[in-house]
Amino acid sequence: MPQKITNITMIMEFLLMGFPDDWMLQRLYVVLFFFIYLTALMGNFLIVTLTTTDRHLQAPMYFFLRNLSLIDICYISVTVPKSILNCLTHSYSISFLGCVAQVFLVMFLAGTEYALLIVMSYDRFAAICQPLHYETIMNRGACVQMASASWLSGCIYGCIHVAGTFSVNFCGPNLVHQFFCDIPSLLTLTCSGKHILEHTIIIASCCFSFACFILIIVSYVNIFSAVLKISTNQGRLKTFSTSMPHLTVVTLFLSSGIIAYIVSALRSPSSMNLFISVLYSLVPPTLNPVIYSLRNRDMKVALGKMFGGKWALRFKCLKY
Repeated sequence: MPQKITNITMIMEFLLMGFPDDWMLQRLYVVLFFFIYLTALMGNFLIVTLTTTDRHLQAPMYFFLRNLSLIDICYISVTVPKSILNCLTHSYSISFLGCVAQVFLVMFLAGTEYALLIVMSYDRFAAICQPLHYETIMNRGACVQMASASWLSGCIYGCIHVAGTFSVNFCGPNLVHQFFCDIPSLLTLTCSGKHILEHTIIIASCCFSFACFILIIVSYVNIFSAVLKISTNQGRLKTFSTSMPHLTVVTLFLSSGIIAYIVSALRSPSSMNLFISVLYSLVPPTLNPVIYSLRNRDMKVALGKMFGGKWALRFKCLKY
């Protein structure tokens, strides 16, 4: 509860009020969130299992994909279970430290995912444009170092945003019109003119992200140029099948995040904020496994062997 101490409002907890007040709509959102969360967990755990157990999925691309699925599992687990529990118990509070932890984890995992997507674009560039040197460039040690650097950069990114967001006083009410603690909603509660630091960090982050996105685009221009030089249609299709899922995931991740911050900056209604937050916090972790498993030929073969083998064994046992 807010406590007045020497004319400064000390907020000890926040109230996450992102869901509608209508009881039926709340239950509908709970059911929807639960199924989205369950789908995301199942899809990403399946990717982790396949890329760990199948000996044909041990290439660097699948090592990075396993890391991406682990990030998505953690990313969606930071916000959705808490929001479902709050709605079911009609207790919408989150402690100040809990809110700090949520902001850190969301930004940490989002930063790590973006860094990993950049690494994966470099992996595709090396595989297609420099195939003779690919095994030397993307050796196991280099892959582990790149993945570790992605996690470390995400941690630094999360710490910077936490420092920028919570280095100011919160003068407004403690009502956060979101189902989790996100930075744009928290900045509306800070004292007037006191959130310049975080806005500066966001602008700098956007500029750096845009520069990295340009590098990804340059990589894919070279990739597509190399693909078009392949003489056979089968060879071109096979190469596209390993590159297009990654490009689709990058586009989905960046576009959802950009739309979220643009809409938040325009101070849209809370219902629109809820939709946009769902777009960038729930949709990418849920769709990433679908995109990779449906577009990647090796993943489809591994899925077929996993489920086909189990069904064949079960049928054989029933037969005897």
